Amino acid sequence: MKSGIPSGRVVIDGNLSAAYGALLCKPEVISAYPVTPQSPVVESLSKFHARGLTDAEFVPVEGENSAMGVMMGASAAGARVFTATSGLGLNFMFDAFLMAGRRGLPIVMVNVCRDDPPGVAIGEQDIMGQLDAGWIHIHVENCQEILDSIIMAYRLAEDPEVLLPVVVCYDGWYLSYQSESVSIPSQEEVMRFVPYMSHLRPRLDPDEPMSFSVVFTGQEVTEVRYKQMQSMEKVKHKIELIDAEFNKAFGRGYGGRIDTYRAEDADLLLMTMGSCTGTARQAVDNKRDEGISVGLVKVRLFRPFPQEELAQIVRGRNAVGIIDRNVCFGWNCGHLFMESKAALYGSGTEAPLFNFIGGIQSDITTKHIERVIDRTFRASQGERMNQVTWLDLE
Repeated sequence: MKSGIPSGRVVIDGNLSAAYGALLCKPEVISAYPVTPQSPVVESLSKFHARGLTDAEFVPVEGENSAMGVMMGASAAGARVFTATSGLGLNFMFDAFLMAGRRGLPIVMVNVCRDDPPGVAIGEQDIMGQLDAGWIHIHVENCQEILDSIIMAYRLAEDPEVLLPVVVCYDGWYLSYQSESVSIPSQEEVMRFVPYMSHLRPRLDPDEPMSFSVVFTGQEVTEVRYKQMQSMEKVKHKIELIDAEFNKAFGRGYGGRIDTYRAEDADLLLMTMGSCTGTARQAVDNKRDEGISVGLVKVRLFRPFPQEELAQIVRGRNAVGIIDRNVCFGWNCGHLFMESKAALYGSGTEAPLFNFIGGIQSDITTKHIERVIDRTFRASQGERMNQVTWLDLE
């Protein structure tokens, strides 16, 4: 341990992994408000500040909307910033969240996914309500990927050709409170990977006055939206390069936009996102042992959606089973399923897609996923199957 920051392999939960990931990147301004199950992230960062482990300006606020306001002001002035939220906290900052996404501010944030009211449930419904706010969305599988993705998020957000905010999403309860072995790099290694680059972007400076947060009218609005779309499209290539460089520097890689497992020769594909992916790998192994040719596709980058790569992977398969931990109202399915259908339209792929919604209030087990694989296999053999199945209600 150097300067109070662990280095090497430790056993920590997902929230502490997120806090260490932020700490290692040396943000200059931190502001967040606690909300279950994210609270330990901001609590840990507050403790780090009190112990002198960070030089960041730590700004206590009365709510999430103010926290994002602090992020916008500090980022516009050129600071590296970090915040975290979840559920109703994300909803409360909605207008500020929109403003940050549409002003090209390289903010990095974690969202500890949970379902919206009623109740305090596990699903990803909170972040799915924010898909078109102009943020880059990265969904992760385990505690190690939380820490590593935060580091990569700063490289991505602050790239002069991107300059968009990034939200790293991980499943509440299952990753927020789950303890796993996590390898923590040294701060020196991290800072070599994510050096400060604020001098390469526009920022507020009294010596060089510029406008910020102005109201656009007429054709200017169209131009702003066009430029945002162009920046978002560049993310697809940038994240591949950053992931490869991270793998070279730290010995861990996550496939960039999409990761696959035993998919090269598979007749069937299982598609997942988030913490159930590790369980899905075991289910794939079990079904391979039974003679079912199935592989796994893990979608990591959800905004922008990896349309081109997904079409390439799915082409030539017999069927695809897609697991969602959320619902897409109006389409009677989950969001990953709906996005995949849209992405594959006109791509020349003919594999039928089947949606399985589960894990909104309970675990997604190996038995659940084996059932998904079995049904997808039977559908590929010609058996009639409902397009959408609610795993928890059977």
